[in-house]
Amino acid sequence: MTLRTTALIVAAGQGTRVGATLPKQYLPVAGQAVLAHAIDALAGHPAIDAVQVVIGAGQEDLYRHAIADRALPPPVIGGVTRRELVANGLAAIEGDYVLIHDAARPFLPADVTDRLLDALKRAPGAVPTLPVADTLAEAGALLGPVVARDRLARVQTPQAFHLAAIRAAHASWDKAAEATDDAQIARAAGLDVLTVEGSALLDKLTVPSDFEAAERRLAPTLVSRTALGFDVHAFAEGDGVWLGGVLIPHTRSLAGHSDADVALHAITDALFGTIGDGDIGSHFPPSDPQWRGAASHRFLAYARDRVVDAGGRIDHVDLTIICEEPKVGPHRGAIRTSIANIIGIDEAKVSVKATTTERLGFTGRREGIAAQAVATIRLPESRT
Repeated sequence: MTLRTTALIVAAGQGTRVGATLPKQYLPVAGQAVLAHAIDALAGHPAIDAVQVVIGAGQEDLYRHAIADRALPPPVIGGVTRRELVANGLAAIEGDYVLIHDAARPFLPADVTDRLLDALKRAPGAVPTLPVADTLAEAGALLGPVVARDRLARVQTPQAFHLAAIRAAHASWDKAAEATDDAQIARAAGLDVLTVEGSALLDKLTVPSDFEAAERRLAPTLVSRTALGFDVHAFAEGDGVWLGGVLIPHTRSLAGHSDADVALHAITDALFGTIGDGDIGSHFPPSDPQWRGAASHRFLAYARDRVVDAGGRIDHVDLTIICEEPKVGPHRGAIRTSIANIIGIDEAKVSVKATTTERLGFTGRREGIAAQAVATIRLPESRT
């Protein structure tokens, strides 16, 4: 009889220790989200029949963007604690075996999966572990006594179980208590849990230095691409100007088929340029009535998705707004935040500058506003 194995990926955390604007499972590493790496590692294994992801409430858009065109069932949503999230996920899947995995451990070697599935032939549960190499001591203001490490191990994920057994273990767990992992729940229910050799590649991505190390490990596969975007819009009657996704009160507006956000249009063209994907006019032609009055953040989000779909990572955007009016300085911070949120990168990777042409040319005559942007990304070498 062929046994069916499902991978259950828990991707609902907030990742606050990373210090980023996005939960860590949605941060990019080597051009795609951490979650996408975890999905690919499991979905690509020949013994895995299905992958189910559990996400937090309100993360639906982030999830759709992260998985791109991967064919997956709808995510399971909700749960306050990790235990509740896993229990909800277990209730949604079918099969004989389940591998419960943390999305923050994206680099899963196939041989670890092999060892876990082989162990399930002998026991209802199995986990990957690594020996403790460092000296351990009791913590405190002063270093405490050394703790013997010969009987200790570092426990990783994925943790593998017979599906019916771990479901029953979760059902019998004292809901007033919390568990650090599913192996603890299994052992409390009397299940034997075997250990197999883990991998240093399975270390959890937790702090910024972990992400930097992951990038360095994958960096040889990526090459840098830079492109320039430029746009101009004339003034027209109105009472406000859209710049960088921020509406700035003014005695006039900018004329255009959309909302005429000259700053976002320049960045959009720069991103298209990095992947050789035409320009804003080819994707959103002004002759198409559906884009009349459209918010330009839609254009920039689309360009961002095109870069990500090509396997790219956006490293930096530098925007220069050229005008005599309105004054950009008081709104610079809000514009920077807006652009960072639309693109999905940290504000530190967005630069916003403003200048004039010393009253020369059409901007100097206050006839309109120009903007130029430079975008830098990294693409997989195979896509360049």
